[in-house]
Amino acid sequence: MNTTSRFPVLPASVALLLAVALGLWVRDIAKAIGTPIPALPMPFGGSLLDNLLATALALLTAAVLLAPGRSLARSLGLQGNGARGPLLVLLATVPCWIGLWWLGALATDIDLLALLMSALLFPLAEEILFRGLGFVFAQRVLGWSWWLAASVQAVLFGAVHWLGFGGPEGGVMAALVFAVTGLGGFVFAVLNRLDGYTLWSGLALHVSLNLAWNLITVPDAIAMGWHGIGLRLGVAALSVLLLWALLPPRARRAAAL
Repeated sequence: MNTTSRFPVLPASVALLLAVALGLWVRDIAKAIGTPIPALPMPFGGSLLDNLLATALALLTAAVLLAPGRSLARSLGLQGNGARGPLLVLLATVPCWIGLWWLGALATDIDLLALLMSALLFPLAEEILFRGLGFVFAQRVLGWSWWLAASVQAVLFGAVHWLGFGGPEGGVMAALVFAVTGLGGFVFAVLNRLDGYTLWSGLALHVSLNLAWNLITVPDAIAMGWHGIGLRLGVAALSVLLLWALLPPRARRAAAL
């Protein structure tokens, strides 16, 4: 197993898994041990701080584990790889927008700050933590196979959302959220792999879907029924197909760290 970590694979992998699994729970852990971290004094201050701390933990973990002289940005997939991949993914999401508009209606109570948080800043933080550290870093720095790295972070991604919907007490709905978000996390990782181990194509899908579901309202029964799930799965499959078929092979190859 070829690695570019300054530490042996096993302890480095354990540190990575802990960071990915607990990154969004830093304030909860601090509160549990008696050292609460207050929310930022602004709307969404708690959620924003949670995501900022998760991003900081991902960057810190990668910086500690990465061998000297290696690029931190590339180890997390933060380098550029051209706009073609993200644009193809955005094109693939058009059917979802059309389908949601057909099934629902444009939201009339749009909160721009809430939209900025839920559709851009929070997805960016999640991509850096789960796909940047959990997938790109695990595969390219620690030498995990791509499918193992993609699967592990997807399970952790689904678990975070499952807990957010009540965990065991959330019943069938929480289980469905786990399945849908876990599969989404795997697809985001596949898109990142196809786009040269960069985060931007996965982020494009994440952001576009979040925007669509925030700007267009549909009944809950449709959102979590076969219509809503079908739209998500269809867009995910189309995104992967477009990148695989239309992205030049040189763009799909990852540059050296």
